[in-house]
Amino acid sequence: MTSFRSFAITAAVFTAAISAPAVAQNADLNPTYGTLELRAGFNNDPRLVQLQSGGSIDASAIGSPCRGFVANAPDVRVVYSSGSLPLIFSADSDSDTTLVVNAPDGRWYCDDDSGEGLNPSVRFNQPLSGRYEVWVGTYGSASVRAAVLGVSELYDDISNRSGGSGGAPDFSLDPTYGSATLRSGFTPDPHRIRLQSGGPISASVVDSSCRGNISRAPDYRVRYTSGRLPLIISVASSSDTTLVVNGPSGEWYCNDDGGDGLNPSIRFDTPRSGQYDIWVGTFGSTRLESAILDISELYSN
Repeated sequence: MTSFRSFAITAAVFTAAISAPAVAQNADLNPTYGTLELRAGFNNDPRLVQLQSGGSIDASAIGSPCRGFVANAPDVRVVYSSGSLPLIFSADSDSDTTLVVNAPDGRWYCDDDSGEGLNPSVRFNQPLSGRYEVWVGTYGSASVRAAVLGVSELYDDISNRSGGSGGAPDFSLDPTYGSATLRSGFTPDPHRIRLQSGGPISASVVDSSCRGNISRAPDYRVRYTSGRLPLIISVASSSDTTLVVNGPSGEWYCNDDGGDGLNPSIRFDTPRSGQYDIWVGTFGSTRLESAILDISELYSN
């Protein structure tokens, strides 16, 4: 596989820029893995998004330098306020991945192997403020693969920071699907979050009894003030899912099939006040699967 280099402008290093494709993905669709709103100098750099590369569209339809197969909708949208720093998009995966970026100037930027190994990287030395739509492609195949997208002003390569296909869950990272502050007696009950289970890390690194594959960053975070009611964390999915929770005392809690069917559920009968970091895993696979996370004092799935 051959990498390709910038041939049109100097705003992106090691990147191909194309003005407008004849056939392309739809940059106006809602991004599959969410939106990041970032201002120059943002903290927690690099920002990491667990996702799956690939899709049914051949990226070469954008222009001959573009490679890989991508989805129709963007994987991630970044709304960026620029300053004096560069803006760098990169991906890390055990599979061969590519990058496609639609920048605020309306142009398309593509890369194959400018990162570490077979990982791609797109760097804007003088980034514009505005929207960046980002696709992570799978090279040579329409199959979807576990990957991590990095958005940085400091790092061209995230392979040592993303956890890759190994590493361990890190509750110091920002949760992928947000957070909530809940007080005992909260309404509505259950507090419900739609997300995707899974990731590149085996939950067994937490404890040999833990099951499933999870992301490095928590999926969701709950800051909870307890009362007399229990706290129940459960998942509903058509796939086989698992739960991993880091509680206020720093202890890890895991469950596989404690809920309805193959769904997991963890019940704290006398919950502590504090922070609960939650991962929803996919059993037996690194694939990301649709799931619903419920936080309740009354119900379990």
